[in-house]
Amino acid sequence: MAEITAALVKDLREKTGVGMMDCKKALEENKGDLEASIDWLRAKGISKAAKKADRAAAEGIVAIALAANQGTVVELNSETDFVARNADFQNAAGAFAKLALVSKDHDALLNATHEGQKVSEAVTNLIATIGENITLRRSAKLNVENGVVAAYVHSKVDGADHLGRIAVLVALESTGDKSKLEALGKKVAMHIASANPLALNEADIPAERVEREKSVLLDQIKEDPKAVGKPQQVLDKMLEGRMRKFFEESVLVKQAFVMNPDETVEAALKGAEKDVGAPIAIKGFVRFGVGEGVEKRADDFAAEVAAMSGNKT
Repeated sequence: MAEITAALVKDLREKTGVGMMDCKKALEENKGDLEASIDWLRAKGISKAAKKADRAAAEGIVAIALAANQGTVVELNSETDFVARNADFQNAAGAFAKLALVSKDHDALLNATHEGQKVSEAVTNLIATIGENITLRRSAKLNVENGVVAAYVHSKVDGADHLGRIAVLVALESTGDKSKLEALGKKVAMHIASANPLALNEADIPAERVEREKSVLLDQIKEDPKAVGKPQQVLDKMLEGRMRKFFEESVLVKQAFVMNPDETVEAALKGAEKDVGAPIAIKGFVRFGVGEGVEKRADDFAAEVAAMSGNKT
């Protein structure tokens, strides 16, 4: 039996693109035989999975799970919408969302046990079974000491209220009537799904994002014919007004409430306190939309073939 050296593991990894631990296991199972290890990885579907790992997974599904005073949302991505409709894929997303309820963070979720294996390994097996790159891209959890975590799912999967294209969680802190809080929370979650706020409060928007907006608005003002020749204090007022509008459009509590655009979300919550029977505060929210921020790669097959053959188009 050949010695399983770091160099041998590295060689197998370079030939297959498979993770170091899987390469080490393959070599151990095949007594250090490199070619037999390659075949072993292919037979297990692990090598197949690795080859697909560089494809953009921008489709998929989001899933929620709710328990007492807490909720979770996960995003499971695939390359195509076709796979997102696969029952095994959907079942996995729902199972991962439930596991997220008892996981400290996303890394803990990936290492949690699902059907006798780590969640990360379950994802790898899905890749091998389904034949597309799949990633459990992100997860989030909200909880409250007193109150409710309400949810809304948009573009739901038929027969599955917990799966869809957009999912929102919102945590309402209150000692008031829970059933009324849940109804209110769902309306606020629907608003968040539609309005897509950047943050709960002004202070929650990163300073660099605010400065970037100011810079853009200043450039717009300089290009505005109405601003030509105006004193600096007037330009400052123009900037102040446009930043106010930015915050009104971007901050959840300042946004016009989708259910009643004549009042803000903050005012709607204040108005609901009498009916609920106690003060209400939004402690946080999470909004996941499938594929947000994932760059979809447009493959140029002519260029790819030319590159493989050593020719340029």
